[in-house]
Amino acid sequence: MEPLWLLGLPLAGAMCLAWCGAHRRAPEINALFSLGTLLAACVLTARVMRSGTFAFAHEQFFIDPFNVFLVTLTAFVSFTTSLFSRSYMRIEQEHRRVSARQLRLYHSMYQLFTATMLIALTTNNMGLLWVAMEAATLSTVLLVTLYRTPASLEAGWKYFILCGVGIAQALFGTILLYVAAEKVLGNTGVSALLWTHLNAVKVSLEPRVLTIAFVFLLVGYGTKVGLAPLHNWLPDAHAEGPTPISAVLSGLLLNVAIYAVVRCKVLVAGSVGPDLPGRMLMGFGLLSVVLAALFLWRQRDIKRLFAYSSIEHMGIITFGFGMGGSVATFAALLHMTVHSLTKSAIFFAVGHAAQKSGSQLMDHIRGLITLSPTVGWGLMLGTLAILGMPPFGVFASEFLMLTSAMKQQPWATPILLLALGVAFAAIFGRVQPMVFGDSSAKRLAHPPALLPVFVHLAIVLCLGIYIPTYLADWYRAAARLIGGP
Repeated sequence: MEPLWLLGLPLAGAMCLAWCGAHRRAPEINALFSLGTLLAACVLTARVMRSGTFAFAHEQFFIDPFNVFLVTLTAFVSFTTSLFSRSYMRIEQEHRRVSARQLRLYHSMYQLFTATMLIALTTNNMGLLWVAMEAATLSTVLLVTLYRTPASLEAGWKYFILCGVGIAQALFGTILLYVAAEKVLGNTGVSALLWTHLNAVKVSLEPRVLTIAFVFLLVGYGTKVGLAPLHNWLPDAHAEGPTPISAVLSGLLLNVAIYAVVRCKVLVAGSVGPDLPGRMLMGFGLLSVVLAALFLWRQRDIKRLFAYSSIEHMGIITFGFGMGGSVATFAALLHMTVHSLTKSAIFFAVGHAAQKSGSQLMDHIRGLITLSPTVGWGLMLGTLAILGMPPFGVFASEFLMLTSAMKQQPWATPILLLALGVAFAAIFGRVQPMVFGDSSAKRLAHPPALLPVFVHLAIVLCLGIYIPTYLADWYRAAARLIGGP
């Protein structure tokens, strides 16, 4: 029953809020549906920890150590973001940036977006995974263009076109995967696309077909990850959409996309060996880290700044999965977790800072520590966390990643260190005057919803000091499943 509640609640929430999404209590209804989804995810996680992997719905869906905690992470950040969006969207409505009709669209699409991500994470069918990723794209296009300004419409159009082209590449890769599987599994229809069946026979799959398929799958899903040079949609979508959507795009959707890439990598590595997919992932990952670090210096919009930071961190995660091995894979999984929590917390603080100043331009945001100490400290602590300052969890994951690179890929270590140093200087140099400078902005009519900011940062701090045994066991089990020796 747990999987049915997990997938059914956000779908029911989307239908309910399509009808009552403009009601004055719609933000609370949205949060209640998100809370129900989180509780279902927690129950599901407890079941997996107790009983292990299981499949349901005629094997079309399955839960294993790799996706179960990602499901819980997705449900948790979706819930905290729904809490943040209550006050944020009310302020947007008071400023007449959104109408009642747009609020209905926002709340219903928010729940639909959550549902598509959870379907993508839990499905066993590689074809349904593609459908869920496409549905996530369509629902977020409507959210990115919510304000209906020329800039938001342009950002939504760019997002739709680039990700649409990318998803088309992923579809072709999925078709090639099916062609290779059908020769081994026989004429079994959609069962030839079930990941568990493919994983069981991956050694027997045609290597040349799998190699070509992985190129298309990596380019396709890599576009959704925001890997360079396929990243052009991401800064615009983050900057022009509502801030709660920026938080879930950066904190959740990028994780789901990289999850799809890793699932494909496991199959291809079993057929052609780990070298080819590993090198491709390391190449795209390292290029993303370097380009993002350089582009950070050119940004004037605060949301675009942290959007490029997301590209940098997705590159780090991709590089870690490309290296392989137990430590690097452990570090990549930990980095996925702490990046999601930290970056969403930063966008929460950034959203309120932009509302206070009336602008997203960093030159117009000053003196947050005086105007609103909680917003100022939230932004500063989140920035220090995402830059890898100890004792936050990002430091732990990056330290593990760099030590693994020193052992496995020593040539890449100085490149990573230089890129991380450039990114540190670019981000800290811009955030510091925003927090500690002089300000003439006015206070907001509604108090900011900053509890999610400090809850997220507290978890990230705890993960930098101590990782609970059950969570460490999950990371190790997931690392073994992905292929770390």
